[in-house]
Amino acid sequence: MEWFVKAFLKASLAWLGAGVTLGIAMAVHPAWAVYRTAHFHMNLLGFVAMMIFGVAYHVIPRFSGHPLHSRRVAVAQWWMSNVGLVLMATGFVLVARGVSAAWMVIAVGGLTSAGGAYAFIYNLWRTIDGPKGARRAAQRVSAQVATAPAARRLPVNQGASR
Repeated sequence: MEWFVKAFLKASLAWLGAGVTLGIAMAVHPAWAVYRTAHFHMNLLGFVAMMIFGVAYHVIPRFSGHPLHSRRVAVAQWWMSNVGLVLMATGFVLVARGVSAAWMVIAVGGLTSAGGAYAFIYNLWRTIDGPKGARRAAQRVSAQVATAPAARRLPVNQGASR
């Protein structure tokens, strides 16, 4: 398993632990319910999204039959996704405490996290398509098949209606 796949999976588990811990703290101290937006993002973007990223980076190259387009993009995406989420969660806590610059922290975190999501989309899209040479070869084969004379087709299940 690639090291960045493990990094996404471990980050996912760490975010789950942080999100559950904050959830328990909110249950024990109802006044802390003001942190529910941070709790929500820790669980959804932290646990769920990081798990999806890690699993997808592991299985999509195998399912598509193509190598991962860019390991560098995957590593950059790990950093963008996690740093962005830390900033967002911190910003949500700061909003609850009434800090005026909190929305700027949330905005920077959100944009950084979104950059990570776009990097993931790009990397997997290119992985699914395969290398440029493989795409061109597939296009040539498709063109040859489309221009080839149609083969004589036999009726399906001939005699099966008896």
